[in-house]
Amino acid sequence: MRNRPSKRCGRATLVIVFVIVLVVCGTLFAAAKEQPTGRVSTIVDVDNDDLLVSPPAANWISYNGDYSGRRYSNLSEIKISNVSHLRAAWVFHARNTSRLEVTPVVVNGLMFVTASNDAFALDARTGRVVWHHPWPISDGLIDDASSHINRGVAVWHNRLYMETDNAHLLCLDARSGNLIWDVAYASWNKNYGATSAPLIVKDKVLVGTSGGDDGVRGFIAGYDANTGKLAWRFWTIPAPGEFGSESWPGQLYLRGGGTTWMPGTYDPQLNLVFWTTSNPAPDFEGSVRPGDDLYTDCVLALDPDTGKLKWFFQFTPHDLFDYDAEETPMLIDAVYKGAPRKLLVQANRNGYLYVLDRTDGKFLSAAPFVEKLNWAKGIDTQGRPIRTGVKPTPEGTRVCPAFSGATNWFSPSYNEATHMTYFMALEECETFFSRPEPQRFKEGETYYSTGSKRIPGEDPQKILIAYNLDSGAIAWKYPQLGRGRSAAGTMTTAGGLVFFGDSTESFEAVDAKTGKPLWYFNVGQGITASPMSYAVAGRQYIAIAAGNDIFSFALP
Repeated sequence: MRNRPSKRCGRATLVIVFVIVLVVCGTLFAAAKEQPTGRVSTIVDVDNDDLLVSPPAANWISYNGDYSGRRYSNLSEIKISNVSHLRAAWVFHARNTSRLEVTPVVVNGLMFVTASNDAFALDARTGRVVWHHPWPISDGLIDDASSHINRGVAVWHNRLYMETDNAHLLCLDARSGNLIWDVAYASWNKNYGATSAPLIVKDKVLVGTSGGDDGVRGFIAGYDANTGKLAWRFWTIPAPGEFGSESWPGQLYLRGGGTTWMPGTYDPQLNLVFWTTSNPAPDFEGSVRPGDDLYTDCVLALDPDTGKLKWFFQFTPHDLFDYDAEETPMLIDAVYKGAPRKLLVQANRNGYLYVLDRTDGKFLSAAPFVEKLNWAKGIDTQGRPIRTGVKPTPEGTRVCPAFSGATNWFSPSYNEATHMTYFMALEECETFFSRPEPQRFKEGETYYSTGSKRIPGEDPQKILIAYNLDSGAIAWKYPQLGRGRSAAGTMTTAGGLVFFGDSTESFEAVDAKTGKPLWYFNVGQGITASPMSYAVAGRQYIAIAAGNDIFSFALP
């Protein structure tokens, strides 16, 4: 006869099993916190203090990483001594576009990217799609907007904001991708488009438009981030009777260009937003728009609460060459010529690097950074170009820099340790043409007064330039191979590196002090985007869009 277990023994066994279960569950929970699982947290809560963090580290919270536009990452796990071991960690493929120009945004391990009008949330460790919000591309667009380019998103609290190709502002739930609201902010002229990432300042979403060559009137607009209600709009082309309107006779102010198709930067201490504007229209023929053509080719300092203009600086008055000023205006606090200054630094499309005092817009200096430059012979003490008289003609005129500019919208960067700014430059001239009769506006058509042609036998040369703010001179140059047609920007890090895309379809890293090449990875596609860096669970990643893929790299 077998002995039956007592009730006390059974209870003890149950207690032991329960304790074992608790221990195992606790161990698994702890391991889950330490090791990547198949899931990523969808907790997104970006407050105004988060947006003020500078320089960025684990989170890359906006298009340029922070408000300064310096594209400097404070992460240093990847550095000069180990960057040669960098490997592709994952690749995400976007099927609805052939060309990405997006800079990813990363918040707490969740990456947000756009491809045309679609938004994606990805696990930043693996590239796995967490959610996808599709939005149809628009028919009937022209010029830049017809390529359905989208450069990224802005995030505020648990909301995500993006612009569409036809200038709608979308507000999505960052946790699920569900649409919260949709605002059409430039619907009165079909030639408007949008290519930028929005900028969040306090409780407002700031947006601009493309279409500066297509007979539109540029503006910057601020929308309430909660409701989508318009808070203010600043027109970059003044109306009749306003300051600067003398350049725009009759109804021409409605076609004057000056669009704002890249995100600005922001100084929270001064409470000023710095936004740049595109070229005047019509291109190449200036007789119908006499004078300086304000506020084209400018950097504007605006009050983000009201949209009121505080100051402006125009880089290329009466532009005849499409030398728009859309390159990122970097905000740098540094000792400049013996005194601490709050600087604004921009390498401009016209071939000069400018240094301004951003408190009041005072011109401090300008220096040429390309050798092929014939439209001006210098910059005077007020910051105005000393023109040579070179201009487009019906027969054709050789102009340097070329139509693509000495640099362009692709991002520069600034390293706090080296006091150098890094940007891609292009040595090239082209033949520019004008048309003698005034350009007529027609909705659905571009507004160019002809254009430019490449010069046979003159090959373009792309160069990575390091400019030293202390010496006011170029510190080093790294000439590129290839056809010089990439539109890849730069990023620099606390690890002493500069990352950039080159014209041979490779992603590269060089020593930030010397320009010595240290690493490259051939992505096999053209690169028309700028890199960024982030970290998850203490591991640093470097990411860039190339072709229609997002590549993310990490150490083994």
